[in-house]
Amino acid sequence: MEKVLRKGYTTGMHASCAFSRALEAFLVTKDTVVCKTNKIDNDDLDVTKGCEIIVSISKNINDLSINPVSHEPQDFTHNTNSLKLYAGFGVGVVTKKGLKIPPNFPAINPVPLNTMKDIFKRHTENIENLNLFCTISVTNGVEIAKQTANVKVGVLGGISILGTTGIVKPVSSSAYIDSVKTEIEFAKGNDYELLYFTLGNSAFKVASTKANEEQIVEVANFVYDSIEIAVNVKMKEVVFLCGIGKMTKVYQGFKNTHNRFGTIDFIQLKEDIQKELNYEVDIESTLTVKGISQELETVGLLDAFYAMITKKANEQIKIWFKDSNVKAIILEQKEVLGW
Repeated sequence: MEKVLRKGYTTGMHASCAFSRALEAFLVTKDTVVCKTNKIDNDDLDVTKGCEIIVSISKNINDLSINPVSHEPQDFTHNTNSLKLYAGFGVGVVTKKGLKIPPNFPAINPVPLNTMKDIFKRHTENIENLNLFCTISVTNGVEIAKQTANVKVGVLGGISILGTTGIVKPVSSSAYIDSVKTEIEFAKGNDYELLYFTLGNSAFKVASTKANEEQIVEVANFVYDSIEIAVNVKMKEVVFLCGIGKMTKVYQGFKNTHNRFGTIDFIQLKEDIQKELNYEVDIESTLTVKGISQELETVGLLDAFYAMITKKANEQIKIWFKDSNVKAIILEQKEVLGW
């Protein structure tokens, strides 16, 4: 019998739920509250499985343990009420540009952050003059972060609180690849000549506007394996969609784009930009592809950068499979996608 892969909840979902419970308890007790939750197990390649997430809320900032990496809090305000949210021990602080959160703020992604803001608004709707302080911490978060690329991209002092949908999709390799194979073979068997391979929710949404659901295969990080299957079943055409960061990994030869298999070689990227675009990027100030994109945009080279990454990714795919009919397109190339 085929194993049913276990889904889970993101760190952002766990933190948001703990925040809600902590705030509810504070409004009853009017005293410092600590709420803990453990991230449930799942079949994802996930270093944060089982980690303990702690939310503390107090009216006195001195009652809280704040990450020693200097940073500014996120401010929640509603009517006459306010809450300042800090990174606690084990939750990282963003120190370089190019991420979804700007420098000098807790590494808490926009979706869980906005969820917590909505929770604060709902719970304080009929209350006045609250001035609260809050930390989100992760037990052993500094150690867990060593298994991620956080330090390399400038997130210091712990892990990031992530999530867009709240759900962790399982990507246990053998089972997931089998699932991808089944979807590709189904599409082939139903006479679809064009498939979309998507990597991430944004790519899936774009593909959904251009194709039937049966034509879209969410390949997770299994780029090489998925293309190999498509080649073996002789799919006529495959469009591979993902963001600039993951596409950079593809051009650098990553067969699996999950962080556990390595991170982008920014020295190589800098050298390629110098060679192809005749421009020297400042990789020391921002070790992220998004940050480099922002720099290149200021000098009018953004479109040329996108074209370079796309060309090199397609060349790499041809090195892997010379007979493949896969066309790689990055999501940021809006004119190519016809947005």
